Amino acid sequence: MKIKFTHKAHKILFFNTLAFTICFAAWMLNGVLVTFLVDNQVFDWGPIEIGWLMGIPVLAGSIFRLPAGILTDKYGGKPVFGGLLLFSAVPMFLLTYADNFFGFAVLSFGFGLTGISFAIGIAYTSVWYPKDWQGRALGIFGAGNAGAALTTLLAPTLLNLLTDNRSNLENWRMLPVIYAAALLIMGVVFLFFTENKKPASNNKTLKQLLLPLKDTKVWRFGLYYFLVFGCFVAFSQWLVPYFVNVYYLPLVTAGIFASLFSFPSGVIRALGGWMSDKWGARKVMFFVLATSVLISLMLTVPRMDIYSPGQGIMNKRAGTVTSVSDTMIVIGNQEYPVISKSVKSEIVDDRILILPTKEVWQESVVNVGDNVVKKELLAKGVTRIYFQANVWIFAFLVILIGSIWGVGKAGVYKLIPDHFPEEVGVVGGMVGVLGGLGGFFGPIIFGYFLEGTGLWTSCWMFMFVLSIACLVWLHLSTKKLIEDEAPEVLEHIDMSPKHQIKSN
Repeated sequence: MKIKFTHKAHKILFFNTLAFTICFAAWMLNGVLVTFLVDNQVFDWGPIEIGWLMGIPVLAGSIFRLPAGILTDKYGGKPVFGGLLLFSAVPMFLLTYADNFFGFAVLSFGFGLTGISFAIGIAYTSVWYPKDWQGRALGIFGAGNAGAALTTLLAPTLLNLLTDNRSNLENWRMLPVIYAAALLIMGVVFLFFTENKKPASNNKTLKQLLLPLKDTKVWRFGLYYFLVFGCFVAFSQWLVPYFVNVYYLPLVTAGIFASLFSFPSGVIRALGGWMSDKWGARKVMFFVLATSVLISLMLTVPRMDIYSPGQGIMNKRAGTVTSVSDTMIVIGNQEYPVISKSVKSEIVDDRILILPTKEVWQESVVNVGDNVVKKELLAKGVTRIYFQANVWIFAFLVILIGSIWGVGKAGVYKLIPDHFPEEVGVVGGMVGVLGGLGGFFGPIIFGYFLEGTGLWTSCWMFMFVLSIACLVWLHLSTKKLIEDEAPEVLEHIDMSPKHQIKSN
């Protein structure tokens, strides 16, 4: 009997993950499509409009996650998931007729409902597995996040093919048709091959189902998920214009780099589920949040080439300038050595520089024959601070933080069935709403920060602050947990991550 149950559960997990992958690929479409349309001047949209168009599908897929989770707990995952796939294919198909910002925004909201597939799939997967398999099963399902990588990897190439290498730009309208067909086919396959199952709590009233939302743990889990999932979604789209504008990469190359961020983060989620089952989600989250703080801080330093006044040369006694060169100024019998400008000050982009580089030199402001007084400036100082922000180093750090967030996504959703085993759909839906809002607000916040500061790295400054907030709350919640359950332990342990208790 156990073998039969396991086979059926794995079958449902497979179709859940496949459907979620396709939904996630559709959900992230605007990251590539909007960048392509703006880059080729099909539409004249600025950073704020771009941020909104990237965020609107995420908003739609976020705010409806709670009702989606409730419906899944009530009616089961098969009809809800299958119905979503069929329904979302319609606005996706109609996107081909959009010709202005308003139309694009409305239809983006429609196909953005594919984002609620996460809440449906989490609840539908959870009912098929025992508690000791929850972390792994939900982690494997969550690997469907890699659908974002499919879009950033394949969509730019498809757009080039459909538009004959941009010679016939109006053919971009075929891309939504392809995505709509994928959603429609997946919906039919899902309804045909899956079997419905409801949790034990499906007879509860709506008030009873919503009762767990009064618990502050739900909102704490939501903040964690705002970071590790919502910001992952935001950067899955934002990194495309980031690479195009900061490193002047072609759209296809930028899409490849963005997919390198998305794909490992989705796949490693399964590993995060196993780690959470083995060591406990709390320890995993400490590691994830601390690492996020460190990497975000490293990414906040912008690419720069700054010139600033440096230490100059002051005259020691009055006299006449008798000689001026790149290395020496002579006044009477007094010689003043001058720091000359080196060759490496002129060309540095042909070398890989990991850390910011400083160069100092001095430039004469007097000429031969000038009469100078005491303490008069003879040569001005110049300081150049250069940071290359090498694209390969940047890409490595971005892929690393994306992978770390992937582990964190599994950690958060291991906490949910541990604390709310009978309300996974509702709680998972609410946490998904809060997390998904990160994907909505992220591009919009990034757009306003970019507009206000002129710095593309301002998005990483926001990540740094958010990561610290999550880490502090996790630390405080752990301290309170120990105070409530084992106050005597506080006298013997350090509150650092390596000494945390295994309780989740």
